[in-house]
This record gives sequence, C-alpha cells and structure tokens, in this order.
Amino acid sequence: MANNKINGLTITGRLKKSGITIYFRNGKSVARTATSLQPKRRTRKQFIARQQMLHSTRLWGFLKWAGTPMFPALPTAYARFLSLMHRTEVVFLPQNGRLDGATMLLPDIPLSEGSLPTVKQHLGEVEGSPALVTNLTRDNLRRGDKLILYTLTQDITAKPKVYFKRREVVPDEMTETADGLALIGDEFADDMKGWALIHTHQERCSTQTVVTRCTYYKQFTTEEALQEAAASYGGLTKDPWPPSPTD
Repeated sequence: MANNKINGLTITGRLKKSGITIYFRNGKSVARTATSLQPKRRTRKQFIARQQMLHSTRLWGFLKWAGTPMFPALPTAYARFLSLMHRTEVVFLPQNGRLDGATMLLPDIPLSEGSLPTVKQHLGEVEGSPALVTNLTRDNLRRGDKLILYTLTQDITAKPKVYFKRREVVPDEMTETADGLALIGDEFADDMKGWALIHTHQERCSTQTVVTRCTYYKQFTTEEALQEAAASYGGLTKDPWPPSPTD
C-alpha cells in the first residue's frame, strides 16, 4: 500500500486503482483524477486487428524457442514477423476458458525472409509415399549452403498450442523427382503438422511460409467464433461516425 504526501495531502491506497495521476508542474506535485468516462472502443475492425496481433505475438514466442528467427532486423525481426502475419487468416479466441492463450497452425505462417530465391514447395506423393516436394535441384546448392526444415505441430491434448522445431537437412536425405528434391516420409501425411524448408547461405536465406494440410483452425475463423470471442471481451461497440482516422 502506498502512502504519499503531496502538498500537505496524504493519499493512501494504490494510485492507479484510485484513479489518480500525479505529475510535476513548476517544481510542485499535482494530483488529478485519471478516470475516463469515454467508453472503451472495440469496433469490429479494431477487434479483428487486435485478435490477429495477439495471436501473432503468441506464435512469435513459440517460434523463438526453436532458434533465432530469420527475418530482417529493421526495425526488428519481431516487427517484420507481425507485418507478414497480416497475410494469414485471423482466428478468434476468447480471453477465458480452454482457448485463452491458444495458438493455431495456419497456412502461410512466415518462417523466414531473405534475398535467396524462394523454394517452391508443396505436399504430395513420391512413389506412393507422402512427401514434401520442392523445386530445388542439386545444382542449386553450393558449398556452404544449408537446408533448414521447420516442423510445426498443432497439439490439442489440452490447450491448443503450436510447437515449432527445426533441424538441418542433409541433401542426401532428399530424393530427386521430376519437380525437384523431395523429403519423403509418413509424417508428411499428418494433417496436424506443417513444414517449411529454408535454403540458407551464410547470413542469407530464402523467404518461406508454412505448407500444411491442417484445417483445425478453420472453426475459429467463422462469424460465430468472432462473436463468441468478442463477447468474452465485453462485446463489440458500434463504429463511430464519422470514422476515426485510426480505424
């Protein structure tokens, strides 16, 4: 508990909760009420943007655990990741219950951005087996090049979470096909996983996003999911008229 004396006035209690702001003017402490009568705005457009930002921030935390993210550092790698996430679908998750803090495996989650050519890749079959097929050829690889495979797993055993792993792939692991080099294995049939193979050379890398068969996230992209999530935050507010420049 704070006990602050300002110009002879003793204030007891937590100032933030008491709705009081203290500032200095001409060398003197001044206290004023900090309570706003303006209702908190939560328009549909604002809510959608905030939901995407919140989910993207959570994904970033899991991405960092897998290793140093491969994005330009201007202004920051984190800011660039959030910007690229605007291209993905928005999922609507309530702020309470089992889905509070959840993360979803989405198509096209950005995993790297760089100056090397993008490796085109898709999930398919090679000789009857599931595979991650790319357009890379052995001629595309030079001394010092590395291939980094990201694997994303949608876990729904408790709270839905997406876990990121990455490992280096040796070119000899890959099979030559008419389209290019491919990774073959039963895991590539898993509809709760996603992948991205990133081509790197020293500090440079290719620009890659996730390819996946996962559709678990779709149930959280509907109008019903939006309304349910918004209700957990207190509901949507009407758009102002005329609209604010920030909307």
